[in-house]
This record gives sequence, C-alpha cells and structure tokens, in this order.
Amino acid sequence: MRVALASPPIPDSLKSGLISLEKMVKDASEMNADIICFPESYLPGYPGMGYSTNDRTSESLETALKRVSEVAQLYSIAIIVPMDWYSSVGLQNVAFVISKEGEILGKQTKNQLDPTEDEIWIAGTDRQLFEVKGVKFGITICHEGFRYPESVRWAAQNGAKIVFHPQFTANTERGKQLTEWGHKDNPYYEKAMMMRAMENTIYFASVNYASNYSESASSIIHPNGNCIAHQNYGEAGIIVADIDPEQATGLLAKRFKNQLY
Repeated sequence: MRVALASPPIPDSLKSGLISLEKMVKDASEMNADIICFPESYLPGYPGMGYSTNDRTSESLETALKRVSEVAQLYSIAIIVPMDWYSSVGLQNVAFVISKEGEILGKQTKNQLDPTEDEIWIAGTDRQLFEVKGVKFGITICHEGFRYPESVRWAAQNGAKIVFHPQFTANTERGKQLTEWGHKDNPYYEKAMMMRAMENTIYFASVNYASNYSESASSIIHPNGNCIAHQNYGEAGIIVADIDPEQATGLLAKRFKNQLY
C-alpha cells in the first residue's frame, strides 16, 4: 500500500482548510497513493486559534465532511480527515476514514485527552480497525499515541499493519527551530514514534502540521524503528512511502501477555 501524509499549513478558516485538503489529495492521487492522512483537528482547525463560530457549527462540519467525501471519490483515494465533531455526548476530537469511493467507513475518537483538553472535548470510549486495499489499520490521536502506548498495541494485537497518528506538536509563537530528525536534543515525540513501531512490529505514521517551531516532523516509521520518510520541519507538502504489510508482523504486540497486567 502506498501511504501519503499531508503536512498542511494551519488553516485560517474552514474554507481554506478544505482548499488545502483538495490540493494535497490531488497531489497524493497523482503520486498513486492509496490513502492520505491529515493532522489532528484539521477541520475546522485546531481549537483556540480565533476561528469563526460559524465554522464550528454542527451544520458547517457536516457540510465539510460531505465535501471531503466528494474529494475522495473525485480523486479515487482514501482519506483520513481529523475533525471536531458533535456527537450525542458533545464535541469530540475524531478522525473520519473515507474510502476512495467516497463512503464513510467510520471514525475513531480521541479517547485519552491531555489534561489541558478536558474543557475542549469529550473523550471517546471505543476503538476500531479500518481496512483499505486489504490492509488493516488503526488510528490513535496525538497525546494518546505519544503517552498511552496501549492505544497502538490494541490495534497491533488485532491485526493492524499500520497505525496512523494525527497530531499537533508545535509552538506557533516561539521555540527552537529543529533541523535534524530524531536528534538527541529534539523533543521526545520522534523517539515515541520509533517506539510505537518497534514495540509492536508494525508501521507507524505520525502526521503534523507545517507550522512555526514544529516539535516533530510528519514521519513514516518501519516496523524495525527506522524512519523511512519524513517531512522537512515547517514545510507544507506531502510525503509518500510504500509499505509492505508482510513486514508488519505484529510479533511483539501479539507476544504481550495482557493477563499479567
């Protein structure tokens, strides 16, 4: 399966987010990618950045999701689009999976919220796997993928070959400009990506925005822990890599004895 990760600029509106999404989907399709994943809370944009209240209504988000489905069908590529979404329990942080035919295959909620997010979203309670082109995959969102490895192990134990990790790690106003992927002085995030792949023997695909002072790069990690592709820090664009499901055995995840803990 050919995987694409999108590193878009932080959108300044729901409309601009959809415009960037379609352009990146088109580019990924022209590179023969089977699936493309966007960063956390991409539509209507990460909370707290001054977006119009009109962009954050249930009706606006439903219209946006319909448009993403049309884009998936138009360019014949599966899309993982993280969104804010109003459910029966309130506003949640989710990632929708849309097939290349434009069908919504389901959504994964963010189940482990960062303590600073308790007043923004309602945590989800369920996990599920998805399948595109015969390849099973899971999704874990930002904080939970970095600090709750169980969210990735569950997917690997249940047959996932890759786990997608929409996230947002940056200081948009000040910080250190990173230059070398995985450097010992970088924040720990890229090391955590390596561990999620190695400790489960699966691929791990982490997806960040292109923003000032990024604290990690969008990255695709091999089951052996090696980074096989990453985006340049702060640079908008997409990365594409072929993954071999046969390499993602899930061996270490399946050897884990859940009953002992």
